[in-house]
Amino acid sequence: MKKSRVAGYLGMGMLLAAALARAASLPGDTEAATHGDEAASVQLIKETEQKSADFVFRQYNLGVLSHYSYLIGSGGEAMIVDPARDIARYLKDAQELGLKITRVYLTHSHADFVAGHMELAKAAGAEIIANAATQAGYPHKAVTNGDAIAFGRVRAMIVTTPGHTPDGTCLYVYNPASAPNPAFVLTGDTLFIGSVGRPDLMGDAMSAAELAEMGYHSWKDKLSKLPDDTRFFPAHGAGSLCGAHLSDKPVSTIGEQRLENPYLQHPDRTSYIMAVIDGLPDAPQYFKHNAKMNHDGPPLVDWEKTTPAALPPANVAAQAQKGAWLVDVRDTGPFAAGHPADAINIGIRGRFETWTGIMIPWGEPFILIGSDGEVQEAAFRLKRIGYDAPAGYLQGGPDAWKQANLPVGSFALVKPKVLYQQMKAGTAPVIADVRLPSEWMGLRIGNVLNAPLNKLFTEGKRLSKDMPVLTVCNSAYRSSMGAAVLQKMGFKTVLNMEGGSEAWIAEGLPTLSATGSGSGQAAPAARTVKLPERLAAAELKRLLMDLPGTFEIVDIRPPAGYADFTLPGSVNADIAEVIANPAYLNGTVPLIIVDRDGSLAMAAGGILSQKTQRPIKVLYGGLEAYWNESAMPRPAAGAPASGPAVKPAAPGPAPARQAAPAPAAPETPKKKSAGC
Repeated sequence: MKKSRVAGYLGMGMLLAAALARAASLPGDTEAATHGDEAASVQLIKETEQKSADFVFRQYNLGVLSHYSYLIGSGGEAMIVDPARDIARYLKDAQELGLKITRVYLTHSHADFVAGHMELAKAAGAEIIANAATQAGYPHKAVTNGDAIAFGRVRAMIVTTPGHTPDGTCLYVYNPASAPNPAFVLTGDTLFIGSVGRPDLMGDAMSAAELAEMGYHSWKDKLSKLPDDTRFFPAHGAGSLCGAHLSDKPVSTIGEQRLENPYLQHPDRTSYIMAVIDGLPDAPQYFKHNAKMNHDGPPLVDWEKTTPAALPPANVAAQAQKGAWLVDVRDTGPFAAGHPADAINIGIRGRFETWTGIMIPWGEPFILIGSDGEVQEAAFRLKRIGYDAPAGYLQGGPDAWKQANLPVGSFALVKPKVLYQQMKAGTAPVIADVRLPSEWMGLRIGNVLNAPLNKLFTEGKRLSKDMPVLTVCNSAYRSSMGAAVLQKMGFKTVLNMEGGSEAWIAEGLPTLSATGSGSGQAAPAARTVKLPERLAAAELKRLLMDLPGTFEIVDIRPPAGYADFTLPGSVNADIAEVIANPAYLNGTVPLIIVDRDGSLAMAAGGILSQKTQRPIKVLYGGLEAYWNESAMPRPAAGAPASGPAVKPAAPGPAPARQAAPAPAAPETPKKKSAGC
């Protein structure tokens, strides 16, 4: 073998490894991304202060609920938009800025959290402003489409945008008040970055299709009329269950979404409706109760007294016998080592609020288990979703339970390498992947069962309680919960994979996609390695000229190179996004990957080819070869291109992914589902 060829293969291996590492670093697992302490409190993430111009704008994020809220200040006054129920951060910031909170505005009746409008009305004397269509049950000022809220140099105009809910609104903020176009727009749950608000939360009161039609007109007749460079700030980001495929970006522009948001690519009402109502994740059962609380006016909370009553172990055991839920808020390791029998593990270091609202039925008694500090934090945070009154907490924690000689549960944490050896030997337990189907389809550790956690009480009935069962997820947070559910259902031998699939991948162990097949082992001793088809420049040129619309092209060069020149109908995407996003695996038409010289495109194509039966093709030699072999002069930067390549128009700020004009542009793949 020639030295140059060896070097080429080594280089390709390095490229593949680098691409995989980069893909693994993507913030796709929003569960793991919210395991830090900062995600559990309202954090300032964006600030625009123009004190000389008498204007302040602040964006806040409550990571564990993927919830954005806002402060707008001018003329010594402040308005809070879509506040969290625990309002201490807004009060603190307003005081430091020398502002009085005079107004609080809700873009709609939120379902995924209890809002802080009543809290701010009490603490700051703020006037609550709400859409008249809400018919709110608390004292408020009702507004309608076109009404304005003015203070200082700011004018905020209400624009009714039903779709997610019938009372949905957006807030167009003008600074100064006389400006012809809004400085920015707060879109609530009407328009997200990469998505739109789900229309299926009204139950029997209104069909999802009817609301989706309203959402289509809210975009088509109102929001789409805004200039492309108009910035907008939504009420939620990645991880929220108020929509699907939300981005983790906190701000975008109307122009970017016009190009990138897959839901907005549908040109007609019917296709938009079908896209919006298809494939939505199940809404947690607590959503409808939170929406009612926000509509009626949530009861006020004494935030200084949130710790529930201390209950001795015997009392807790007696209540558990009567049906009370035991919620153990500790981390996976301590819980696995020993916990009160039948307890559910919902770790405080994660999306604790959402998972409690999913797993613990509304209104049923529950008792908290953990250290005093963990219990106090848990009780505080549960008020964000209306779980205001735990029945108590286990006095003395799990140690006191053991000392009382009450039934204790435990399960082993199996290391990835040990499980892998068991899978190869055919001695592995039944493996239940408790992630969402979309996550499971994208990547899994082998031939394993998908039993989503939110349906595990039902899915678990498919399994034998006498057979050992091991649970797995991305980080072991959800799989610990899943193991506890199986124990509560009476399974005799339950295990959990330590570290989840993140640890599996870190160990360098093989994975399969939904199209993988074999004997049930994660890595058969011998297997066929699929490689992408290499496409010559001349062949691609013929396809572009003769068969447009029969394939999709993704250009993985940096945005600056893509803005210089590109191929018609192509879309620009980061290589890590292409590798990690399951949407690129779907489709029947070939996916053609192009880059500068073909090297990174071959790396990405090689990875995708292992995951999908979809035809994957790579432009051999990249765009360098395309321009050379096509005998066309390469356009200078900023100059118009000739022949079958075009320089895309880029009004306003350049979007992260921008499509070049074509007779039949391919659909931009959707962003990864946030999952839960």
